Amino acid sequence: MNYTRAFRKAQTLQASGKLQEAEQVYQDLVGQEEVRERALSELARLYLRASKPKNALGVLSALVAEHPANLEYCEQMAQLLCRFGRVDAAVAIYRGLIERQPQLAEAHYNLALLHKKRGSLAEAMASYEHALGLGISREHEVYTNMGVLASEMRRAADARRYFETALAGKADYVPALFNLAAQYEETGEREQAMDLYQRVLQLEPKNREALSRLAYANRVTSKDDTIIQQLRDAIAADDGDSIGTESLYFALGKALDDVGDYQAAFSAYAKGNEIGSSRQRPYDRTAMEQFVDEIIDCCSDEWIGRHSTSLPDSPIFICGMFRSGSTLTEQILGRHEQITAGGELDILPRLLARDMNPYPEKLRTATPQDVERLANGYLQQRAEFFNATANITDKRPDNHLHLGLVKAMFPAARIVYTTRDIRDNCLSVYFQQLGGSLSYATELENAAHYYRQQERLLQHWSACFGDSITVVRYEELVAEPKAVLTGLLDFLGLDWDDRCLDFQDAENPVKTASVWQVREKLHTASSGRWRNYAFALEDVRGMKA
Repeated sequence: MNYTRAFRKAQTLQASGKLQEAEQVYQDLVGQEEVRERALSELARLYLRASKPKNALGVLSALVAEHPANLEYCEQMAQLLCRFGRVDAAVAIYRGLIERQPQLAEAHYNLALLHKKRGSLAEAMASYEHALGLGISREHEVYTNMGVLASEMRRAADARRYFETALAGKADYVPALFNLAAQYEETGEREQAMDLYQRVLQLEPKNREALSRLAYANRVTSKDDTIIQQLRDAIAADDGDSIGTESLYFALGKALDDVGDYQAAFSAYAKGNEIGSSRQRPYDRTAMEQFVDEIIDCCSDEWIGRHSTSLPDSPIFICGMFRSGSTLTEQILGRHEQITAGGELDILPRLLARDMNPYPEKLRTATPQDVERLANGYLQQRAEFFNATANITDKRPDNHLHLGLVKAMFPAARIVYTTRDIRDNCLSVYFQQLGGSLSYATELENAAHYYRQQERLLQHWSACFGDSITVVRYEELVAEPKAVLTGLLDFLGLDWDDRCLDFQDAENPVKTASVWQVREKLHTASSGRWRNYAFALEDVRGMKA
């Protein structure tokens, strides 16, 4: 058999779109020992081009089994496994490779990426350090990744050091500059953040995200401020980057709102949301109502009692509608000497995606042992971030969907639920580029509908939990902070701490869309802000307070 001619024939057939015929040629070649490896490799590529990932995975499994020390085959198989959600299997591939070739720096680097993907942050950091110790090239890239990782682990000083080390090796490395600027934002160092975003724009004048972040960090006081024209020019120079354009519209809306041009601001926000809605699944109101019905049905008071653990841990969960004041509440509490502000932890949603999928249906068959494993997994992962063991806040707003399970995991948990006037709350959601997971955020009527559904859940949780849940109303908090805070600390079993009212001086990182707002002293300017946009709310169903 003329192997060269056979491979050429297969490639010609593939190029002309005759994939089945090309596949048959490669299958015939696979049976020939002399060219088996090459035939399998070409067959895997064919399957990938033909959008047959399962077939490709089978071929790559054979390649990895027969050539376990080949980095390229391991990389391809690991990527496919991740596409199928099998991250642990992908990790196992790299661990096997490293056992055979422990000095392979790239394998340690790729393993770090996978550890991060599955939420094993400490293991990811260790793998990056192994890669550096083995002399991996692109050190600036590795240090930047380590900086991002350290930031997620709430190690702000380490994150800054890693970014600075990356820049010491490559001073114009934009990802390190951008992430260092974001780190300065999180710790409230406005001027340093703005300087770095300006530097990014000098290196990459078309960097839309840097321009957007600069607008958020900048206090715009005049309609003639150059940042407004810069944003408009960048939007006009459409380069096909829809997500970048979306960011620019939201930043323009913020700048125009700063100077009181509310009609123009709303128009900018509307255009940003129009782009955002095009890359999201449509919000399904009926499905959301059924989802809430299912949660209420699954997580009855009886279910919670029957599945409750005996764990004594009493974490503090702060949740509610996005943009309802949860960040402000946590920042105030975080100044108390006995409270550690945890921020928006993604531990619980990640555990649920792994062990309670589909949610909430899986709760119907969950055992008390399943719930205890979840609780212990939560505590174990949280310990990677914090040395403290008591009074750690978890301020992920959408944990309000999981509070029944939370109370079963931790019967002594304290739950702080934040609420806000529906008009201010929904406008604030609409005015933020909140990402692809919040499909309701891009239309005001959808935001109002979601608001009403989370109200239903709050009523259910309040009936289930009694005095182990408390509601903090944003308008009351900013109007009478000491009175509200006194009651909140009493609910948490803590004494008064004067520093709580100086929360704007806190140095802890803030990782939310309200990164700059919570660095300001308490004020009531955001209460009743909806009046500036009353013209946009007149015909919105379900929006009345």
